[in-house]
Amino acid sequence: MVLTRLGTGLITLVAVALFGAGACAFDPQSDQSGAEGLPPVEAAAENATGASAPPAPDRGEAATPSPRTTPRKTTPTTKAPTKKPARSSSPKPPAGCPQGDRQREVEGYLAKLGGFGKIVVDGRQSAADCSAIKKFQRRYDIRPAEGRAGPTTADVARRLARTNTGKCKTGSGTTFCVDLTLQTVWAMRGGTVVMAPTVTRTGMSGYATPAGTYKINFRNTKEWSDPYEVWLPYWQRFVGGIGFHETTTYLHNMPIGSHGCVNLLPSDARRMWQLGKVGTRVHVMGRRPGT
Repeated sequence: MVLTRLGTGLITLVAVALFGAGACAFDPQSDQSGAEGLPPVEAAAENATGASAPPAPDRGEAATPSPRTTPRKTTPTTKAPTKKPARSSSPKPPAGCPQGDRQREVEGYLAKLGGFGKIVVDGRQSAADCSAIKKFQRRYDIRPAEGRAGPTTADVARRLARTNTGKCKTGSGTTFCVDLTLQTVWAMRGGTVVMAPTVTRTGMSGYATPAGTYKINFRNTKEWSDPYEVWLPYWQRFVGGIGFHETTTYLHNMPIGSHGCVNLLPSDARRMWQLGKVGTRVHVMGRRPGT
C-alpha cells in the first residue's frame, strides 16, 4: 500500500511538471486598458502602440491571449513642395489705387486733354496712371478721388475731351461759352481760350436752359433765390432769372439738373466772376440730352 501511494504521488508530480496546472488555475490579469489575459508587460506594450484592447472573453471561457502587437515604424510625412503661382502678365494695380472698368477709356481722354501727368494708354493701372486720375478727379470734384476709372470719371473726361472750343461765336471782348449737349463751359477773349473747358450742369427737363446769345446784365457775389430759398454764390445773370452760379449740390448728380441756371464748381464760379462783368457776351449752344 505504501509503495502504491508513493507511485501514485510520483506520477501526479510528473504530470504537473509536464503540463501545467490548467487555464483556470490563475485569475486572468487585467490592465487599465481592459485587455484581459495578458501578462503586465505585454499589456503595457499594447497601450504604447495605441491599439484597441480586444473584446473581453466571457468569464466562463478560457481567455485567449492577444498576439503581441509590434509598434509599426512610421515614415515622417514630407510636405509636397508648394508651387509658386505663375506671375500674371498684367501688373497689379498700385496698393490703394483700384482699377476701374473704364481704365483704357479714361487713359485715352486724359492723354488727349494733357496737364494731369504722364499716362500710358494700355488699359492697365500704374502708379503714374493712378496719380493722373486722382489729379483729374480732384480738379473736377469727382468723389471719391481714389484713382479709380469709373463711369463718372469717364463721362466727365469724355465731355471735356470732345468739347470743340472753336465753335463758340466770340467777339473782341470776353465771351462765356456754354455747350448744352456736352454740358461744358469755357471762356474766350479775342478768339483765344482764357479759361479751359470745365463741366457744368444746366436746366433739367421742364427747365431747359435756352440756347442763344446774351449778355451779363446783373452780378452779385451772393444772390438770394426767392423761389428756391437758397443762396447763389458768384451770381451772373444773363437772361430772365437764369445765370451762372456756384453749385449748391454735388455737380455730378446729373439727373436732378438745375432750374435753368448754369451750375459751376466753386473754383470755376470764382474764375468766371473774375473774367466777367456786366455786358460780357454769353453764347449758349446745343441742347441738353433729355430736355
